[in-house]
Amino acid sequence: MKKCTEHPKPAVKVGVLFLRRKRPGFLPEWGEIIEKQVKACLKTVPFEIYFPAENIVDSTSLMSVMKECNGQGCDVYVVIQPTMADGRMSPVLAQMSKAPVVLWATPEKQDGSMISSCSLVGAHTFASNLAQSNHPFNFVYGSPEDKKTVEALEEAVYRSYAQLKLTGAYVGMVGYHAPGFIDMHMDPATLSTIDMELMHIGMHEFIDSVYAVSDEDAKKDLKKVQALGLEVTDDITEDDLLLASRYYLAMKALMDNMPLQALSVRDWPELSAKQWPYLAMARLATEGYAISCEGDGDGAICCLAAYLSGCGAAYLSDWLEHDEHHITLWHGGAAPLQMCQGLDSKIPPNIGRHFNVRNPAVVNASLKEDMPITVFRIWHLNGQYFCSAIEGRTVKPKRNLKGTNGLGFFPDTNINDYFVRMIKMGYSHHPIVVEGHKKDHFRLLTESMGMIFVD
Repeated sequence: MKKCTEHPKPAVKVGVLFLRRKRPGFLPEWGEIIEKQVKACLKTVPFEIYFPAENIVDSTSLMSVMKECNGQGCDVYVVIQPTMADGRMSPVLAQMSKAPVVLWATPEKQDGSMISSCSLVGAHTFASNLAQSNHPFNFVYGSPEDKKTVEALEEAVYRSYAQLKLTGAYVGMVGYHAPGFIDMHMDPATLSTIDMELMHIGMHEFIDSVYAVSDEDAKKDLKKVQALGLEVTDDITEDDLLLASRYYLAMKALMDNMPLQALSVRDWPELSAKQWPYLAMARLATEGYAISCEGDGDGAICCLAAYLSGCGAAYLSDWLEHDEHHITLWHGGAAPLQMCQGLDSKIPPNIGRHFNVRNPAVVNASLKEDMPITVFRIWHLNGQYFCSAIEGRTVKPKRNLKGTNGLGFFPDTNINDYFVRMIKMGYSHHPIVVEGHKKDHFRLLTESMGMIFVD
């Protein structure tokens, strides 16, 4: 399980633009100090950083630099004014940046009577200009030597990257939603309001692709499953595991080759009559693929948004039961392994049969305890997309349950009240769990995409 402790993160290339001045003003030496601090700080962030060589002082030089950065494959731009720059450069940012721009304002020098930078004033001006042109942006304010500022910068970059990649993304749907789960029905017209597209794949087409996986490829993949070190229980055979590998390889190929950024599969009743695909889904989720069961397409979008915005692997759960401040987060057995207790724990994960329809192959596992979590959901109702999120932590469950089991504690939320308010708004029955406290992160991302965030 050591291989599964780290969350997968997308590879993001960031172009860093220092906007300078044509004529002297403020304290140039303070601007130089800030620039050095920023460059030192950016050595610690989990992105590939690109610094263009050309000095940016006006719209013409900015346009030239952004053409260069686009040619270098920069995904996101971080824009810094060590001292206040020409506001007429903001339309160039709006026109040439596909992703929301990250505006980073840095602090004043805290001694002397001279105004040292006006960086916040400049960034405020740019932000207002971008808002007027309806170009999304993310905003960060603080010292590059402040840990909280660096954390806010990382989240802002990931949000910008997520919005870039979610725009125009393809969501695959194998079959339809599971019988009776109308709350998970995807509407292509509503999906288009957030600039995403739905692609249908027939159930028989998918099943044919599963059985088209060669014996050689399935056996090669089985060795990777065995290398995970999970105990195999319930008299599950090698043939069972080979079919699980076929599911995994077929879904992975579907996402990689169509290509699809997210995938939802109607696993029952058709697939579960012989074998559940949950082991395959757990492996894909562990690797950072946005995948969901039971035809929950919006759930797959949630997992994609979590991964792209730097939250790592996401767990699609049922809301099994609750009291005033706790939610039992349980599902059939497809949680990413990073979020589960390890092989050396008292309750190690294992490969077993489904708790109800006693077919293989699911991952029985318990979520790590005392883990900060955010439970969130994106869903649609009446032609509009919504999002909501609450923050808490995992605690020891009152009892062990087959499948994926966890207990979330939310001290600042009245769960009884929250649940009723959400279901009246159509909140789908699969909440999504990510590690860390990310409520504001998801609020800023989804509002920027035109969704309504509900507290």
